[in-house]
Amino acid sequence: MARILVVDDEDGVRSFLAEALEAEGHDVTQASDGAQALRQLDQHSFHVLITDLRMPGIDGMTVLRKARSDRPEMEAIVLTAYGAVETAVEAMKLGAFDYLQKPFSGPTELRLLVQRALERHALLTLRDRTAQEAHADPPLSYGDPAMEPVVQALHKVARTSASVLLIGESGTGKEVAARMLHRLSERAAGPFVAINCAALAESLLESELFGHEKGAFTGADSRRRGHIELADGGTFFLDEISELKPELQAKLLRVIQERRFQRVGGTRTIESDVRWIAATNRDLHKMMIENRFREDLYHRLAVFPVRLPPLRERRRDILPLAATLLQRIGRQLGCANLELDEKAKKLLLEADWPGNVRELANALERAAILSGGKRITTQHFSIEPAPVRESQPGEVKPLAELEREAIERALALASGNRRVAAERLGIGLRTLYDKLKRYGIE
Repeated sequence: MARILVVDDEDGVRSFLAEALEAEGHDVTQASDGAQALRQLDQHSFHVLITDLRMPGIDGMTVLRKARSDRPEMEAIVLTAYGAVETAVEAMKLGAFDYLQKPFSGPTELRLLVQRALERHALLTLRDRTAQEAHADPPLSYGDPAMEPVVQALHKVARTSASVLLIGESGTGKEVAARMLHRLSERAAGPFVAINCAALAESLLESELFGHEKGAFTGADSRRRGHIELADGGTFFLDEISELKPELQAKLLRVIQERRFQRVGGTRTIESDVRWIAATNRDLHKMMIENRFREDLYHRLAVFPVRLPPLRERRRDILPLAATLLQRIGRQLGCANLELDEKAKKLLLEADWPGNVRELANALERAAILSGGKRITTQHFSIEPAPVRESQPGEVKPLAELEREAIERALALASGNRRVAAERLGIGLRTLYDKLKRYGIE
């Protein structure tokens, strides 16, 4: 079933087109003029647009230009009167798939044209997805028994609409798991939109989530669609959900419950059909008990919680994963057939990897650079921790100095990975950034 927008100012034409397409099982939305069509395109995603070219007010060419600009993945079919083929050809130069002449001889030509447009849409979507997967993250697991129940659970929940909460340390592959859920879902042809709640200032995060209208605040020079709106018909991934402030937690809860929202500074309600996936490296349940995270939002997001074990708990995945990562690193560095010697493999298997897959990837890239594209040995993995000044007997250090040393030590043990360092210190990532700025730590 496809989502199709039909635009024509003649009631009879719209009804004919809608009935013919609905008889084929398609979900058809009708618009009686160009302005209504633009509102529909602004609020929803469609596989195919069918629009008349000559309409009072906003004409079909304007609708087509807007559609091709905002929704380039959508196919468009234009309707034109007999003898106005030149206009239809102009529309095809703008990106329309094909045109259909009025008066219609019957529904057959329409159905065939829509079928061809959908086949092209599917082909281009598959091509784009194949290109993305060629450079995508490595598989979530290579068969370690510790990961079998995780992978099975993800496969079971993927084809449902249930919200999923992915729980695990930094670098365990939570976004890889989220993309896997999207790829296996019925929304695979729709967008996958991700946002990191810890990476943006609170003042910017609301606009990123909901979008804003022109003039909503200083610097809002034009209207902007938010990530939730862009994810319509697909999957929205909220990484580091624990960093979301209480006010935004309340607003997000409302969107999940009601499937509608308003842009910042706006009054018009926008509907949103989104599958929600959230991720955290903190104990969100404990935060809920301690009233640091909304209980109602927690239960909305944690309909199906999945824990991703750290790399040290699934060591059978380490060497196959390292081999896959080295292939990618080799392509990026122009070094073919990068490989590890036996002692290097033993080192990888015995390491704790507090930063998990992300830390492993960083270590391998550094080792590949140091090796000059040759066989990688243990010497290429040596990382010197930052020196820590020892206290003299009876000496009492100021708390600020102790805190600075603890931060520097955590960063050294985490190979500079700030998320891992924050987790070791038991503080949030945003808090760590504030302390780094305070102490002038690069």
